[in-house]
Amino acid sequence: MEVLRIIVLTAAAVLLAAVAWYAVVGWRHARQRIVDFWRDPRGTFEQHVAELPFDYPPAVIVSADLALFVAAMTGVIQRHDYIATALPILALLLVTFAFPILTVFGVPPRPVPLCIVGLIAQGIFLLQPVRLDASPFVLVVVAGEVAAIASKRISLPFAVIALLELLLFHFVGPGIDSLPAYLVGVVLGTLVGLMMQYQRLYLYKERENQEIRAAQAADEERRRIAREVHDVIAHSLSVTLLHLTAARHSLQTDRDVDEAIDALTDAERLGRQAMADIRHTVGLLDQRPSSPTPEPGVDDIDALVEDFVRAGLAVDYSVSGDITTVSATTGLALFRISRESLANIAKHAPDATATLRIEVTDTRVTVVVTNTLSSAVTTRRGRGMGISGMRQRATLIGGNLTAGPRDGRWEVRAGFPITDLRPEPPCPVTGGDDHLRPVRDAITSLTRKLQEGM
Repeated sequence: MEVLRIIVLTAAAVLLAAVAWYAVVGWRHARQRIVDFWRDPRGTFEQHVAELPFDYPPAVIVSADLALFVAAMTGVIQRHDYIATALPILALLLVTFAFPILTVFGVPPRPVPLCIVGLIAQGIFLLQPVRLDASPFVLVVVAGEVAAIASKRISLPFAVIALLELLLFHFVGPGIDSLPAYLVGVVLGTLVGLMMQYQRLYLYKERENQEIRAAQAADEERRRIAREVHDVIAHSLSVTLLHLTAARHSLQTDRDVDEAIDALTDAERLGRQAMADIRHTVGLLDQRPSSPTPEPGVDDIDALVEDFVRAGLAVDYSVSGDITTVSATTGLALFRISRESLANIAKHAPDATATLRIEVTDTRVTVVVTNTLSSAVTTRRGRGMGISGMRQRATLIGGNLTAGPRDGRWEVRAGFPITDLRPEPPCPVTGGDDHLRPVRDAITSLTRKLQEGM
C-alpha cells in the first residue's frame, strides 16, 4: 500500500507541475481569455466549444463535466475525516479544474491527458478508503468521455487500465465495497461513450449525404427548368419562323399583304405567349410562390396542332380511346412530347407531312409522331436537348420513349401506364356506401400532386 501511495503522489506532483508550466507559458493568452469570460461568459463558452474538434452540443459537454464534478465532490464529502491531509481536495482540483484551466490557457482537451488525470485522481481517492465509496464513478465518467472523443486504440486500453487499477487497490489495499458494480460501471461508461462517438460519425455521414442529395436535387431542378425553357423556346421559335416564312413568301410571290399580316399577327401572338411561358418557367427559380397558371394537358393538343397547321405544317391528328382516363401528369407529358416532336419537324423538315396519333387503352396510353423523310434530310441524331429531354420526361413518370427512322419515316413513340380512375363497385357488405372513398380520393389527389411537382 505504501508503494502505491508513493506512485500516486509522485504522479500527482508531476501533473501539477505540468499544469503550472502551462499556466506560466500561456499566461498572456490566458489573460485575454479570462477577460473575455468576465465580459461574456456564455458567448465565450460557446465560442470555445465551437473551436473544439469534437462536434458535441454544449449541453452534452456541460452534462459530462457536471457528472464528473458530482462524482468527485461526493468522494470528497465521504472523506471528510481526511480533509486535513488535503488529498481529497487535491483529487477534486485535478478532476474538476485541470481541463477547464487548460482550456482557458488555449490548450484543447486531449484524450491521453484526460486518462492520466482520471487515473491519478482515482488513485488519490482510493488511498483513503471509505465505506460505500462513490469515487470510482470518476473512472466511469472519464471512461465514457474518453470513449466519446478518442479512438478505440485509446479508449479500450484505458478501460482495461481503469479496471486493473480498481482490482489492484482492492486486493492490495483494504478493499473496495461493491467492486463488481464499479467494474461493470467502467465497462458501461466505455460503451456509452462509444455509442456517442458512433452517433457523431453517423451524423457526419448524414450531413455528407444531405449535401449530396441537395446538390443532386439542385442539378435535377436546373435540368428540369432547362427542359421547360427548351420546350417553350423550341416550339415558339419554330412556329414563329414558319409564320415569318409564310409572310415573306406572301409578300415576295403573291404580294398578298392581308395574308402576310395574318401570318405576322400569329407570329406576334406566339411570341407574346412564349415570353409569358418563359417568365412562368424562370419564375420557378424565385423563392416566391409561382402563379397558379394551370399546366397544359391532353385537351390543349388540339390548339397546339392548330398553331402548327396555321403556320404551314401539314399535321394529321387523331385520338382513339377514352382520353378522360389520362391523368394530369401524363397529359402534361403527352403535350410536351407532342409539342417538341412537332417543333423538331418544323425545324428540320418544314415541308414534310406529319402525323400525330394518341391511343388510349385500359392500361396504357401511347403517342406516336411521325413525319416523311426526304433525301435532303439526314437521319443523324442531333446533340440538342430535344430527344433526351423527352426521354427523361417520360422516364420520370414510369414511361418510355424511342425515336428514330422507321419504314422511311421519322418516328417518335412514347408510352405511359395509365391508372384506372373509374369508381369501384360498392362493397356489398356496406350496402353500397363506400366509407373509404374520401380517404382514397385524398391519397390519389396527394399522389398526383407529388407527381406533378417532380
